[in-house]
Amino acid sequence: AGADLFLMPSHYEPCGLNQMYALRYGTLPIVRRTGGLADTVKEWNPATGEGNGFLFERADPEDLLGAATRALAAWRDPKARRRLIANAMAEDHSWAKSAVGYRDLYVDAQENWLRWRKGDRG
Repeated sequence: AGADLFLMPSHYEPCGLNQMYALRYGTLPIVRRTGGLADTVKEWNPATGEGNGFLFERADPEDLLGAATRALAAWRDPKARRRLIANAMAEDHSWAKSAVGYRDLYVDAQENWLRWRKGDRG
């Protein structure tokens, strides 16, 4: 929670929790675009003010350096840094949000099953 930037250059990451912890505390992630990292970290776009971190494609030093360079440039700009931190902390990866999605899935499945059972098999 006391860091400015968080580096997670995973070669493979099916989910990843650490980048979500970083986002929650306003620590900006620098991650390789893979698995859950690509699902939760959105590339910072200084033109639109959107994004919550920095991604790189290839698992090589040049791509990692490029992402780190972009992160440091944004960090040196106070307005960009404040916006990035706000974007990061606004992310909601909580179980409360996930629970609503699961509830909706189960309700939909139950309604479909009941229709099927009543003979509506179309």
